Order: sequence, then C-alpha cells, then structure tokens
Amino acid sequence: MMRRRTRLDRAIAARRHVTVGIVSDTHAFLDPRVADLIRGCDLAVHAGDVCSAEVLDALRPKTRISFAVAGNNDSAERLPARQAFLARRLPREVHLRLPGGTLAVEHGDVHGFDRPCHTSLRRLHREARAVVYGHTHRAVLDQSETPWVINPGAAGKVRTHGGPSCALLVATRRGWWVRLIRFRATNRGERRRDRTDFTLPRRWWYQAPPRFGSSTV
Repeated sequence: MMRRRTRLDRAIAARRHVTVGIVSDTHAFLDPRVADLIRGCDLAVHAGDVCSAEVLDALRPKTRISFAVAGNNDSAERLPARQAFLARRLPREVHLRLPGGTLAVEHGDVHGFDRPCHTSLRRLHREARAVVYGHTHRAVLDQSETPWVINPGAAGKVRTHGGPSCALLVATRRGWWVRLIRFRATNRGERRRDRTDFTLPRRWWYQAPPRFGSSTV
C-alpha cells in the first residue's frame, strides 16, 4: 500500500496543473451542489467528520482519486454501527505531493477544540505549502504566512453558517491559488450570510481560470 501511494504521489506531483476540491464536516451528508463541483476537479480532499461511507462514494473527481482524514466524530464510539469501520479506515493526517509543493490535511481539533491555532498547525506542518483543517464549520483562508491555512467550512447541512461551502485549490509549478465557494442556504435557519471574504486574486483569472461559476451560487 505504501509503495502504491508513493507511485501515486509521484504521478500527481509530475503533472503541470492539478485542481483539488476540498471539503470538510459533512456529518453524513454532502450537498449535491458541492458534489457537482467536485466532479470538475482532478482530486478531492475531505478534512474530517465524514460520518458516512456514502459521502466518500459521492466524492467523485475526474480521476476518481480522493483522500480523507478522520475527524473527532469519526470514532467508533460516535459512529453508527454500520459506519464504524470508518474509524479504522481513515488516517489522522494525509500529505499530498502536488505540483509546486505539499498539501497537509488534518481535522485540526487537537490544535484547539473551539478555535484551532494556526500557529500550531503551521509548526506541525512546516514542510507543507498549505495546511487544510476542518472542525469549526467556518470557512477560512489565512495566507498571512507560509504554509497557508485553509478551512473549507461545512459541506453538508450541519452548522454551515450561511450555506454549504468548499474550497478549490489550483496547484501548478508556477504557483498555487485558492478559492472559497459558498452555496446559498436552502433552509431558513442557515440563510444568514457569512462574512468570510471570498475575493479572488486577480491573477487567478489569467493564470488558472476556474471552470466553476461565481463565489456564491
């Protein structure tokens, strides 16, 4: 398995352009609009609190290659009996070699249960170009220093803070670009708009034009 993973990492890193769809905190439900967006990506990443194997089955990027880590709700004690095998299947961390650097993925709850510490995440994954975490259900893009810290928010229907969200990462040898996307809430309790800034760097449009609509759809 390790040898196979190494070959896969090398094959991915050798590509010139890789688009990664990043989700988290689905809690057994993946919003269909997020699933549709993932289908246009090369890879998919889930940052924990999966809570259902059906969610992983719904992550179907173009290559059919996806990665997921365990969240605090993916333990055998908290999962339904028929989903308990996820506790054994999901690792605590994943490191993906992409064009231009490494993407580190973990759930993040061990870095502060209510508000994971970005300094702690950066210290643990100092070799990465970006770190993905979940747990808070709030979308965050912290590019104040390297590695970047990314939280895609919640991609299901539990505490989405304004609507289900995800992140898109375009990785090339020339540079990386990240876009946070929130879909409109479908129930009254989630219609309050989150204030997270979804502004794209202008260079995104010239060097890696996205194939997916506006930031809020």
